[in-house]
This record gives sequence, structure tokens and C-alpha cells, in this order.
Amino acid sequence: MPVLQRPEAEARAHLLDVHRYEVALDLTHGDEEFTSRTVIHFTAREPGDTFVEIRPATLHAATLDGHPLDPAALDDNRLPLTGLAAGPHELRLDATMRYSRTGEGMHRFTDPADGEDYVYTQLFMDDVQRVFGAFDQPDLKAAFELTVTAPPTWTVLANGRTEQLPDGTWRAAATPRISTYLVAVAAGPWHSVHTEHAGLPFGLHCRRSLAPHLDADVEELLDLTRRCYDRYHEIFEEPYPFDSYDQAFVPEFNAGAMENPGLVTFRDEFVFRSAVTDTERQTRGMVIAHEMAHMWFGDLVTLRWWDDIWLNESFAEYMGYQVLSEATRFRDTWTDFAIARKGWGYDADQRPSTHPVAPAPEDVPDTASALLNFDGISYAKGASALRQLVAWMGEKDFLAGINDHFARHRFGNATLADFLDSLARATDRDVHAWAARWLRTTGVDTLTPTVTEDAGTWHLDVAHTGSRPHRIAVGAYDPDPGHPDRLALRDRFDVDVPADGAPARHTFPKAAPALVVLNDGDLTYAKVRFDAASWETAARTLSGLPDPLTRAVVWNAARDLVRDGELAPTAYLEAARAHLPHETELAVVQGVLAFARTQLADRYLPSAPSSPGQPAAATRHTALTTLTALSRDILRRTEGPGHGPEAGLRLTAVRAFIDSATTPEGIQEWLADGSIPGGPTLDHELRWRILTRLATLGAAPLPELHDLIDAELARDQSATGQEGAARCRAALPDPEAKQAAWQALFGTDPGSELSNYLFTATATGFWAAEQQDLLRPYVARYFTEVPALAVRRGPALAKAAGRWAFPAVLVEEETLRRGEQCLAEGDPTPALRRTLDDQLADLRRALRVRAAAVR
Repeated sequence: MPVLQRPEAEARAHLLDVHRYEVALDLTHGDEEFTSRTVIHFTAREPGDTFVEIRPATLHAATLDGHPLDPAALDDNRLPLTGLAAGPHELRLDATMRYSRTGEGMHRFTDPADGEDYVYTQLFMDDVQRVFGAFDQPDLKAAFELTVTAPPTWTVLANGRTEQLPDGTWRAAATPRISTYLVAVAAGPWHSVHTEHAGLPFGLHCRRSLAPHLDADVEELLDLTRRCYDRYHEIFEEPYPFDSYDQAFVPEFNAGAMENPGLVTFRDEFVFRSAVTDTERQTRGMVIAHEMAHMWFGDLVTLRWWDDIWLNESFAEYMGYQVLSEATRFRDTWTDFAIARKGWGYDADQRPSTHPVAPAPEDVPDTASALLNFDGISYAKGASALRQLVAWMGEKDFLAGINDHFARHRFGNATLADFLDSLARATDRDVHAWAARWLRTTGVDTLTPTVTEDAGTWHLDVAHTGSRPHRIAVGAYDPDPGHPDRLALRDRFDVDVPADGAPARHTFPKAAPALVVLNDGDLTYAKVRFDAASWETAARTLSGLPDPLTRAVVWNAARDLVRDGELAPTAYLEAARAHLPHETELAVVQGVLAFARTQLADRYLPSAPSSPGQPAAATRHTALTTLTALSRDILRRTEGPGHGPEAGLRLTAVRAFIDSATTPEGIQEWLADGSIPGGPTLDHELRWRILTRLATLGAAPLPELHDLIDAELARDQSATGQEGAARCRAALPDPEAKQAAWQALFGTDPGSELSNYLFTATATGFWAAEQQDLLRPYVARYFTEVPALAVRRGPALAKAAGRWAFPAVLVEEETLRRGEQCLAEGDPTPALRRTLDDQLADLRRALRVRAAAVR
């Protein structure tokens, strides 16, 4: 499919002024196709030629100003519009469109729990043309008027308030001027909760089968929504710009959520079916706050071209965490950001595919290249950069600049230059120079302290590897006199680290502290190191640091040291074993366990002992044994009635124990008994987790395991149950099971292709680190077959195949060689190429870490 080139978009924006769309969709034509009729009212500023995009199953008719156009002129997704005269025009398109099963365009889903059908749109980037014809670029904003014909038991949601007409069709209120990618429709027999706040209708919607679970959390969800809405109205001068605020939890959604004006769509895993930790509730709250921020930054004021996507996502990411911490009970959001989110940015920024937060225009020449930039840099690094900007220029001036930006560009489009000009008008700081250093560069800076002392004073020098200025806080800690296993803050002071040149020496009275923490408070984006004495103190007393955010900074530093081959994976595991049983911040426990389990155990430590003649090395089995022992420690600590943080810690430990089990003992008894001694309740999520681990370990004869899977699916006939069963079957250590899973993943029969979620579930079950000998023959097959899959199934499945179906557990030179050959000779699509490039970079790093560990 031809992708839109930036020069084409600029030429079309110069030629056209698009006023209004009238879109009529009919969703009553079965489960494969729907009809789409579009009328576009636009003006040509001068005579010229252009095109409109549409990707139909069949284009039945097209007329321009009443004159028929030849449907056969449609070239892939482009219908030429030639000989346009200057002045107003009306374009009509009548087409049949296909439903999607990959979360792109108009996605259709049948709920296995009750057989009900649901559809929803995800039109981001260039998928509106899968639903109706459009001039599909963000700077051709228009008003949209939608009508939808749906089955009689369905409710239709859209960007504006909807009403059912006497003939049964649904009509949505006309939108203000918005971009094509922000149009939204969601239709089905929704379970809905309606309320009103600040004079606006608010709604929550989910599948009927999830109704009890939504109802259980409805007060929390509405309270979060109201509080965030009110806080945004305190800090933004521009009022909420749309006529309603609906939040729909939709099935098989590829992203976390999508900021459609007035109708935010969320993945419906946020309607919790099973027990979750308070940190997971906080994450849901952050996503609510993130998407609401987009109503202003992204929807009211929209990027002109996709090189500025960071303006949408970085701003919403920053505001999501900040507003949640200011307006709700979730006060430690930046600790969660530091330990769970920031590493996403650091990892992306150290791969060959790294790019500036704000790429140069020439680096985003088309929509395909733009799609690749939805990564940890545009989200986590960009949000970190904004947090540093706020620390540097002050929150008052920052918000003044934001409000100026909204006022100047409301319902229009803006660029990075426009944004910086608004900030510059609000401060005497040189924000353009700051942006050049922070937003136009790549890579992660490193800050390293040198601590010396003499004659009753101590000195701090901060070495800087990188290109950005940093304003950081430095924490100086000493042992707490009353508690030798704890640390007390002696002093915290600000340090400006220049972008280049030698920083000033900082001198303080008294002897040197036991621990010096750079970037205490995590206000900048940089890797930090320790002087030798400080690291010895940190390794001994990390859990005794008084502030959870400081502890997160130290754990992140340890993570970076492991990834850079400067700290043995076993040393990280020893620190986790020593300190996590005493850690009170749930986000820190979850983040450290996740890194230890998925990276250290599955990638950085070998599955077998060192070869003869090499030094003895820890193995994956060692790591798993350590993690199960650590989990037992936390379970012992949390025995008894558990509520709040204690319950979350216990649930986290149970999950880690299951995932790290090297034998079926214990977890097999939990499943058979239907309970975990001391709790938590053995709900659907934990039962599937145990069954996946038992299947991976081959804990029983294959017929018995198949029976267990079938029985569990009969118990849980939901979509999540279907995914659990697919994951378990793919995890079985059996050649026939592996071949069946592979055929499901890569088979070419259109009638049997997996949906996006079932694909991911099958892929994650397939590649089990315990089964490397069984899996090794599939490495060559993967790199041979995945390019064709990406072409056949599109960008969303290409990314899923690159991320989840990649043979990551086979950390071997042969995997690397095959992957590099695929990139050189396999002609992967852009989405697949980027994902494979990242995976191979991570594989090279894992090989380096393993090599460093045995030196």
C-alpha cells in the first residue's frame, strides 16, 4: 500500500481546506463486511490535482460535484481527483469495507463468554481509510457528522453525544474540527454506567460479560475521572473542548488506550476480572489521566505532521503521572514511573534504532516511518525531558507557556517551533537552546561522582559523559544512629551539570557521607553511577533508604550496571534477595522482580553451567531458585489478614513464585486444592498462570495436561480463558504441540488466522526457556517465515510477531546470525524491520552480559 509522503501531505494541505464529513456506516451486513458512505465538503484554494484515500473491499461508486468517477481508477488506496477547479466541492464515496481482526480500522470481536458481537474503530495514523474515505493527514481537520445503522440490541458510541432516531439508526452530534485519525465509533450491546459532572455527561462502557467487574470498580473509575478533570481545569485556562466524555473498555485493543475526543477507548484488561495490586490500579489511573490530557494536547491542538508525535505522547505521559499524583490518592506515581516506565526509554535510547525525542523533519518522511517512533523515547524519555524542563524553568512558567500554546492554536495544528515559542514567551530561559540539547539529540548521558575528603571537608565532582545540561538533586546519606540497617538523609542539594566543560567542585563540611546518590528525586534522564564506598553502602542498606523514589533511583542504577556489564547479574540477585523482603513500596518490588525474572533469568544467565575449563557461572536455575526463595520470604512477611500494600505484596510474591517454579511441587497442590494457604484467592488469572507453568515444565503426562487445560477452559469460557488455553497448549514440551502452535501462528489459511490477542498468547507460550533443545529448529523457520507474515497481516501483527514470536530465549550466536541475515536479505516491512532490529540489539547485549559474567 502506498504510504503518504510528507511532501504530498504538504501539497494537499496547501491546496485544500476541508470543512465537513458526513459519514454513514451500516453494521448490519454480517461479521465480515460493513458498508460505508461518505460525503466530503471541501474547498480547493486554486486549480489542481489531488487524491482521497480509501481501502475498501469494493468501491461501488464515487462522484465529484455530481459527476461520476470511475471506481476502477482506485489505485490501491488512492482515488485520483484531477482537474479540480478553485472553489467548493462535494465528494461522495460508496463502498463496502472489511472488518479487522488485528485491532486496526473497524475491529470486530465475538465474545466467547456469551456470543455477543462488538465493533470499535482504531483509526490512528492512517487507518481511517479502512472505515471511510478521507483526506487522511492530521493537518486537514474538519467537522464530522456520523450516522450508524446497527443491530437493534446495540448501542452506538461516538465522539459526540449519540441518539437513536425513529428509524433505528444512530446519529452522533457533529464534532468540532478534529483530525481524521481521531474519529471514533464503538458499537455493541454495551453495559454502560452514566453520570454527569461539571454539566457534561460522563459514561463508562464495557462488554456485558464484564459488567460485574466494571460495576465493582465504578466508583473508583468515576472518582479518578472527576478528580483528573477538575485538576486539568485548574491548570489549563482552556475549558474541556468537547460535548461529553465517554470511556469505553474494548476487547483486543493493541495499545493501552486511544485519545479519541469524547470517546476514549481502553484495552478492557483494565476492567479487572481478578485480584490486582494497588500499583496496577495506579497504572490504570495514570492511563485515565494520560488520555484526558490528550483532550487538550493532541485533540484540541494537534501536530501538523508525525515528526511531532512526541508533543502528543510526552506531554500526556508527563501530565498523566503529575496530575494523578496531585489530584488522587495515588501519591507515589513518579516512583512507579522511575522503576517501571523509565527503563523503557533507557533501553530504546541505547539501541541502533534510537532517534531524537523530536526527530528532524527529514527523518519522518512518511507515515510508515512515523509509526516506528511510538516507543520508549516518545513516551518515557520525552516525559523525562519535560520533567527536567519543569525543574529547570519552573512549573509556573511552564504552565503559562502551555496555556499560551492552547490559546494560539485551539482546534488547529502546531509544530515544535510553535510550542517552544509559547514557552519562550513565558520565561527568560533559553528554551530553544535547551531543546536543541535535549530534544534533537540521541543517547543516554551518564553521571559519575568522585568523592574525596580532607581536613574535615568532603568534595564532590560529577563527571559527565553526554551532551545535555542537567539540573539534579544530590542526596547525602549516613547510617541512622538508632537503626544501623537504615540510612538517614544528611543533606540534599541542587547541582547544575553543564552540557560540556568541567563542572565546578562542590565542597561541604564534615566527613564524606556513607552514600552519595546523584539524581536523587529522579528529575533528570541519565544513567548514574556510584563511588566505590557509596555502592558498598547501597548494596548493604538499600532497603533502609527513607524515600521510595530514592530507592527506585538506586535500583535503576543497579539495573544499568548489569546491562552495561559492570555488575554481575548474581550481584543484582543477591541485592534483591537481601532487600526486597524488607521493601515497602510495591512498585519497587514489582519492578525489581520483573527485571530479575524476565531479563536476568531468561536472558543474561545461561541455562546450563559453564563449559569445561571456564570459570563456574551462575545459571538460570540458580536465578529461579533465588527468586522462589525470595518470594517465600515475602509470603512469610505478609502472612495474616492482608489489605492494601500487604495484600499487593503477597499477590506479587505469589505470581513470582509461580513464574519462577522449577518443579511442580507447591503450585500443583495450589491448583488441585483450589486455594493458596493464607491467600490470595485462587482466581482465574492465578489458575491460568499456574497451569501455564505446569504445562511449560511438563509436570504431568501430556493427556493429563490436555485434560487440565480443557477443564480450565470449561471453567473460564471468557476471551481471557481462550487466551490462557492457547498459551498453555503452545507451552507444552511436545513436538506435536509446538508444530500445532507454529501452524496457528504462521499458517496462511485466511479462515484460521489468529486475532491479535490470540496470536500474542500463543507466541508467549511457545518460546519457553526450559525447552531450548525442542525449540532450536524453529529459529531458522522464524526468520524465514516472519517477513511474509508481516506483509500478509499488516503492521500491528508485524510488531506482535517481532516482539512476542521472536526467539528471545535462545541467546546464541546462531540466533543473531539468522536475524542479521533476515534483515539483510528477507526484505522485512518497516514495522517488522524496526522490531527485529531492536530485538537483535537486545540479543547482542545479552551475549555481552553473559561474556562479562564469566570473565
